[in-house]
Amino acid sequence: MPRQSATTLTTGTTTTATGTGTATATDVTADPTTGAPARGRGKRAKAVTVLVLRVVLGLFFIVASAVPKLIAHSSATEGFDKIGFGDWFMYLTGVLELAGGIALLIPLLSGLAAFSLIGLMACAFVTVLTVYNGENAATPPIIAALLTVVALHQRGTVVELFALLRSRLPGTARA
Repeated sequence: MPRQSATTLTTGTTTTATGTGTATATDVTADPTTGAPARGRGKRAKAVTVLVLRVVLGLFFIVASAVPKLIAHSSATEGFDKIGFGDWFMYLTGVLELAGGIALLIPLLSGLAAFSLIGLMACAFVTVLTVYNGENAATPPIIAALLTVVALHQRGTVVELFALLRSRLPGTARA
């Protein structure tokens, strides 16, 4: 088999390097060994970006958000006193943020964690608007937007997680 050289396919019909056929694509560079479109670098960069987002957001939720609530730091207690639900709500929020932050760091749990934390950020946004008169109202939507990137990229892990859990239920067939 003759060795192929890298071929750039552009809009329209272009003959490949081997001369065996035509292909139509839009500005895609072909892999010199297989002739398949080379898209690996983009997927890898996206995966690395999402990994960095998962780590940064996970550490943010664990260190900057959950810990002050769980140790009853004065900044957290004052804020939750203003909400009016009592300390139990502060501890519940801290536990949810801690669990979500840890789960973001675990690949199989990261999709579900991101979706769950988006819900938590929606509640935080409503609270900021109603209780705090919109002070720092941009923070929850910004964090939610970053979590959305993670959630969309990791959505397959949610399906995988539920399939794994379903296979472990008593009475279900194991593949």
